[in-house]
Amino acid sequence: MKPILILFRLVVGVLFIFSGLIKANDPLGLSYKMDEFFEVLHLPFLVPFSLAFSLVMNAFEIIAGFAVLLGYRMRIFSLLLLLLIIFFTFLTGFALFSGLIRECGCFGDCIKLTAEQSFWKDVILLVMIVVIFIFRNRIEPLFSKRTTNIVMLLAVLFPVALQWYTLAHLPIVDCLPYKVGNNIPEKMKAPPGSTPDVYETVLIYEKDGKQQEFSEENYPWQDSTWKYVDRKDKLIKKGNAEPPIKDFILTDFDGNNQNDAVLKETRPVYLLLVRDVNEAGWGWEDKVNALLKQQQEGKIVVFGITSSNKADLELFKAAHRIEMPFLQMDGTAIKTAGRSTPCLLLLDKGTIKGKWHYNDIP
Repeated sequence: MKPILILFRLVVGVLFIFSGLIKANDPLGLSYKMDEFFEVLHLPFLVPFSLAFSLVMNAFEIIAGFAVLLGYRMRIFSLLLLLLIIFFTFLTGFALFSGLIRECGCFGDCIKLTAEQSFWKDVILLVMIVVIFIFRNRIEPLFSKRTTNIVMLLAVLFPVALQWYTLAHLPIVDCLPYKVGNNIPEKMKAPPGSTPDVYETVLIYEKDGKQQEFSEENYPWQDSTWKYVDRKDKLIKKGNAEPPIKDFILTDFDGNNQNDAVLKETRPVYLLLVRDVNEAGWGWEDKVNALLKQQQEGKIVVFGITSSNKADLELFKAAHRIEMPFLQMDGTAIKTAGRSTPCLLLLDKGTIKGKWHYNDIP
């Protein structure tokens, strides 16, 4: 039994440390995934606490992983790990069998797992952790008490420091499709050889108070007693791939598409991403005004990008003493493009040449 117990401890410990480190590199990413779960589970009151949950969970995964490897206080940590993996298995099972969530975010955005892969991974880990829990009294510390305490102290401090750094700056390793070096137009294309999703246009008409769906071939265009209500696109065949960037759609406040004005501009283009103007940080204003001065000289182009409404935007511009043109984009796309509010992107003909947290704008 001892070799099996050692193997299970090694697998569980390494996986939890690895998982925690990947997510600690981007704690905001996990908090956004938690928001998705909270909304699907009808728990919107938990959304304001998602970042705190993310920080604690990432740190605990790393701490618990080291505890299992070192044999540190196994009565406590084996129980906590068992409760945690039961919770994870429930979430991944819900994502798989409900079909409402495509990815659980178990390894962040760096290693994408399908809902099915995540669920079976957690089932295997559950079996291993149950064995560790049952035989926890047989596990002895790997090192002396003093050495173990020092390692565990470092295991506590490291994720705290790492997550503080990534929140104050940006993820150390950028695994998102908007990382430096990527060309946005290229990333908006589906991978070569892939099959796109196939949709069918459904037309909804109403007659005698009853609505009915028609296709574009059989809708009652000759019968004036049918009144048009709406149209929708219905997925009839799922493709096998989708482009890494699928929601980069810039519009002005009148709804006109401005993608070409940004992606085809020959001068350097700076995009100040401010998803929600009411959540924007401070201390970046002078640097952005310096960029706006270069824009007045015709050297560069600067746009603000937001998902906020026009009224809130005007208050934001007045409070931060900036005057610049703003375009709109979906809030989820902005969160994916930049992990701070604001976040500055530098584009050269659609290729991302620089990305900065508002604390680090040059």
